[in-house]
Amino acid sequence: MARNEQLGQAPPAAAEAQEAVRMHVLRNTGDGQTQAEALQLALHHAVADLGGLGGMVHLRIPGDSRPLHLAVTGGLPREFAQQWGTLGWQDETAPIRALRDSALVWLPTTDTQARALPAGTGIAAVPLLAAEGSSLGVLSVVTVSGAPSVTQRDLLEALARWVCERLAHPAPTTGSLNPAWWNAEHLAGPRLQQAREAVRVGTWDQNLRTGDVVYDETTMAILGIDPETFDGRVDTVVGLVHPDDLPRVVAAVDRAIRQRGEYAAEYRLCRSDGSVVWIEARAQVVLGEDGEPAHFVGTVWDTTQKRAALDSVGHSLLHMSDGFLTVDADWRIEFVNLHAERLLGPSQQLFGRVLWDVPGTEVPGLEDRCRQAAATGAPTGFDVQWPTNRRWYHLRLVPSPDGVTVFLTDVTETRLADEQRAAAQRAAARRTTHIGRLNAALADAVTVSDVVDTVAERVLPLVGATGLFVQLVDGESLRVAGSAGYSQEFLDNFPKRMSVSDHTPVSDAVRHGAPQYLRSRREFRDRYPEVAGLAFSGGKNAWAFLPLIVSGRPVGCLVISFSRPRRFSEEDRALLTALSGLIAQALERARLYDAEHTRSQELQRGLLPLVLPSLPAVTAAAHYVPATEGLEVGGDWYDVIPLSAERVALVIGDVMGHGLSEAATMGRLRTAVHTLVGLELPPDELFSHLNDLVSDLGDDFYATCLYAVYDPATQICTVVRAGHPPPALLHPDGTVHFPQLPQNPPLGAATPPFETVELTVPEGSLIVLYTDGLVESAARDIDSGMAHLAKTLTDAQMPNGRALGATTADRDADARRLDQLCTALISALVPAKEQTSDDTAVLVARTHPLAAGNVASWELPEDPIAAGQARDYVRHQLTEWHLDDLTWTTELIASELVGNVIRHARGPVQLRLIRSRSLICEVTDGSLTTPHIRRALETDEGNRGLQLIAALTQRWGTRHLSNGKCIWTEQLLP
Repeated sequence: MARNEQLGQAPPAAAEAQEAVRMHVLRNTGDGQTQAEALQLALHHAVADLGGLGGMVHLRIPGDSRPLHLAVTGGLPREFAQQWGTLGWQDETAPIRALRDSALVWLPTTDTQARALPAGTGIAAVPLLAAEGSSLGVLSVVTVSGAPSVTQRDLLEALARWVCERLAHPAPTTGSLNPAWWNAEHLAGPRLQQAREAVRVGTWDQNLRTGDVVYDETTMAILGIDPETFDGRVDTVVGLVHPDDLPRVVAAVDRAIRQRGEYAAEYRLCRSDGSVVWIEARAQVVLGEDGEPAHFVGTVWDTTQKRAALDSVGHSLLHMSDGFLTVDADWRIEFVNLHAERLLGPSQQLFGRVLWDVPGTEVPGLEDRCRQAAATGAPTGFDVQWPTNRRWYHLRLVPSPDGVTVFLTDVTETRLADEQRAAAQRAAARRTTHIGRLNAALADAVTVSDVVDTVAERVLPLVGATGLFVQLVDGESLRVAGSAGYSQEFLDNFPKRMSVSDHTPVSDAVRHGAPQYLRSRREFRDRYPEVAGLAFSGGKNAWAFLPLIVSGRPVGCLVISFSRPRRFSEEDRALLTALSGLIAQALERARLYDAEHTRSQELQRGLLPLVLPSLPAVTAAAHYVPATEGLEVGGDWYDVIPLSAERVALVIGDVMGHGLSEAATMGRLRTAVHTLVGLELPPDELFSHLNDLVSDLGDDFYATCLYAVYDPATQICTVVRAGHPPPALLHPDGTVHFPQLPQNPPLGAATPPFETVELTVPEGSLIVLYTDGLVESAARDIDSGMAHLAKTLTDAQMPNGRALGATTADRDADARRLDQLCTALISALVPAKEQTSDDTAVLVARTHPLAAGNVASWELPEDPIAAGQARDYVRHQLTEWHLDDLTWTTELIASELVGNVIRHARGPVQLRLIRSRSLICEVTDGSLTTPHIRRALETDEGNRGLQLIAALTQRWGTRHLSNGKCIWTEQLLP
């Protein structure tokens, strides 16, 4: 037998068939190979077909001055391969020529290149061209017998096309050489060297008739066979197969030969050096001329590391802290780890059983929930309470091609913590609400008795107390100021006064300014035995003695008592301390009554709003600057007033002149505006009433005013003014516009009616209201002042360069930014050092329209069926808004309002729902008649509808329209 036949090379007559066999093997190679393995395999076949000394593959780096970077080599000496690390466009080498010409090139090696090679060698280079024509790289073979033949050229080009297909559709393996990943970082340095060393794919050819087998150098290394002593027989290699794996390998070989198809097997090999490795072999049966199987041609690679990794993963899964199990497509258990065994039972009793049929897994609806979750095809999960230990577990189901992987995580503590956190948040919200209501109620309390009654009504239920005692400092003694929750007998026996120096818990709290908490009668007796009997006669078992301190000075003591012993937590103590501060301030205000001081304080509070309300429709900020230093009051004022349907009224005015009488007039106007706004009067009618009010004050009183009502549902702002400068509108694009409004005379000099204008205000716009002191002075007319205002609105910026007028999603941040904008306007138009003869007020509001999905309206017929239709509309809409808790009451409200329209009014009838801070229900009709609540007699069959509406809603009212009226209600959202 000739030498070339022993090496597995086909004679020239069979070259074309041999090439076809090679390409058939390559095309039928599985998709599990990485790109690097594909390059190594193609290079091996190219070198073998051309009978070359070795080969290399360069990959192209687009945009690099040296575009070709060496990625894979085979069979080449190290000193030769080092010369081909990177190649530039100007290099006259076969790979660069092939890249430039996009065609196969063969060039003889130069003297410099041939130092490490025999004489007469050359390099055949074929470009790796993608489908769209771009070059991915070059495959090169070092030849020893001149230029390749036509057949060899065809094979090289076919190999290049196969490589490009594999590079375009890589296996999902980390580290693949996908062209999208090619950059200098991936193709240089240690990473490239590691990739070269990691790729070890050998090829082999077995003669099925003679038992001879031909292995390349890589295969010999993988199998641990010494080329010098190997006898070339397949029996020798079969003897190295692990005895436990040999039957499976033989069966795979027989099956491939019978089916004349592919052979694939992974098995252990016992090397001659005593080591055991895992290898994976794949091959294709090649038929002989007689049509019968003649050869196995295939590849082999080492999978030891992969097997070790899988064993490590399996060990980790077995001992992981969470439960882990796998089920097949029929939900039969295939694997459980130790944690899952503790829930389900021993693994030997679980394998093959359906998950929900395992004893102890009687979770209601488990099968339906598992199947429903798996049907989505995506990882999902749900919480279940395990029946055996009553603990909560989160089941996470991850679908796989052969079944489902299930993770069981104990979430009992997490759920408990979430529930406790939610309960604490709800309690905190309730406390905040109660404190807010208490603060409002205390603000209305005038006398000490009012304060005590308010505290008893609102504080005792909040903290779960049953008794209240208030003692105030009066010189060197403490006197009883009020009480609640105690018997009259106890009050009669309690001393009306006691000395601050006595040893009592009240005295200690006042002297030291620190709360005293007595958790039980035993603790009270141990600390204050002298007064324990008196305290016990009140029937209480725990006490909190809270000093009432105002401006660092004790003014009294608040005693809150409980019917049962109580542990005062840090949260309880913080709440009681906060409450004592509020109550102390209220008691001090009630006790220190001074007529002149009270008038001054009331006047000061009535001058301007202390805090602008936070409303859904607008974010507002305002500034006021007095005319001259030392003048306490002026006539400029502003207000932001919430209206029904989340509308908001923006009002600014200027009472001509300065002094107490002008301030009093301003206070009257503000009060009148609030009153008239509460009547829901249209802007022109409201101004008519204000004009009458100012006219009644005398001929010397005049006031300018601008009143704007913004409707977030329609983005329409209705504006009316009386002698006041027009508003400035700053649009989201940064442009400033002063709308043309009818110039009605000032209040007190005007003759109704007043003309109004409706403006469409884009979302995020700024409405800027101001008094004439901002834009007009002795040195500047109003036109130049308004131009200066427009420029300042456009140019005002934050330190980071962003416009102060730009919108932002954070309402709190937006309010701060608007406050800064007010400061910038005042600073620019009213310099601090400039003496002005008029005070200045500016009010800036950003509009926030209601989302279209938060407003729903329907036209209803003038027919008794309208009430039923209204209920249907309400029910469907609230279901869509996930407000099912309000469905019943809202249906009842809508039905009652629509029914009243059908009985007592006329059409057209419209129903509208608005979801905002509260749920708003409106019914509009064509009648101008205003409904009123009437007290129904026991014999009356009617007159109870509006009483029902008032009982079911937080508030309700009537709004007059140009063509009828609207009855609206508001309900708190759950």
